[in-house]
Amino acid sequence: MTIKEIISILEELAPLGNAEDFDNVGLLVGDKNKTVSGVLVTLDTLENVVDEAIENKCNLIVSFHPIIFSGLKKLTGSNYVERVVLKAIKNDVAIYSMHTALDNVQQGVNAKICEVLGLEDPKILIPKKNSLQKLTTYVPKVHTQDILEALFKAGAGHIGNYSNCSFSVNGLGSYEAKEGANPTIGKIGQTHYEEETMVSVVFPSIVKNNVVSALMQAHPYEEVAYDIFIMENTNQHVGMGMIGSLDTAIEEEVFLQFVKNQMNAKVVRHSALRGKKVKKVAVLGGSGAFAINAAKAAGADVYITADVKYHEFYQAENQLVIADIGHYETEQFTKNLLVDYLTKKIPNFAVRLSESKTNPIKYL
Repeated sequence: MTIKEIISILEELAPLGNAEDFDNVGLLVGDKNKTVSGVLVTLDTLENVVDEAIENKCNLIVSFHPIIFSGLKKLTGSNYVERVVLKAIKNDVAIYSMHTALDNVQQGVNAKICEVLGLEDPKILIPKKNSLQKLTTYVPKVHTQDILEALFKAGAGHIGNYSNCSFSVNGLGSYEAKEGANPTIGKIGQTHYEEETMVSVVFPSIVKNNVVSALMQAHPYEEVAYDIFIMENTNQHVGMGMIGSLDTAIEEEVFLQFVKNQMNAKVVRHSALRGKKVKKVAVLGGSGAFAINAAKAAGADVYITADVKYHEFYQAENQLVIADIGHYETEQFTKNLLVDYLTKKIPNFAVRLSESKTNPIKYL
């Protein structure tokens, strides 16, 4: 398999279009047309991880965090980022990063946290805005089904757990072909009336180009009339964080100790306990203080995240308990998720879970 083929499989799980604008995801180092000898999956790409890849004859590293986040103006090996990139290039090791593309999907980072904690019926905490669009087009009635099938195949018509969703209205269209035109139906200089169907389908913004391309290829008309609107509806299957429920409500202290044990956390920093049982739990891997209010609005009893600053703990306001268990700790199982996913997709291919330690934070 080539690097490009592996990337295609990864992007079925986490399309790069779902990543945040500030992020740097995708193939960061390497030639996508190279044949892959093995894949090493890691949370961070450090020098010891590149060494591990070389030792195990893996020429593709799939990393959660991007080793290159901002632009590199030189490559002299003066810092850890430059040293990693230089070593990877010298040894022909490619690096692919997923980061917020994997954060923002329903089966990604936060779903894994919910799984480890046994949370039931998890849902997206902050659905992504402006990620849905609607296409409306007009086609000859006899071609309606062909057009719909092409649009569905391109990724349109998916709403939640339903596929092939559309709305159609029959009507009468008209046009007059001018000199130079090549009308499929009708004659030059004559107004033609055709029984047409107005077709509307919803699609994720990330597949817009595929949907438009499919429409153009399947539509019989020389000039295709269509409109695309950005929808204000939030996408319930793409976004940051998740919220789920425990099977049975338990005491706060008991739950926080459970979280510490399940997430292998050395310490749990938390806001004041409320003396209430825990039932609904919100989670967001990595730096998640920005979602405290969203967790409160969703009715969470506890919000589990990382990198919460001193004054941000005040935002709990006795409406929930904020639990900071550490950045690495919230995301550590992400590499297990990716290894499991790739192993199922390509069972006869060498996919390794990195054993290198990459947590930069140590505890006394």
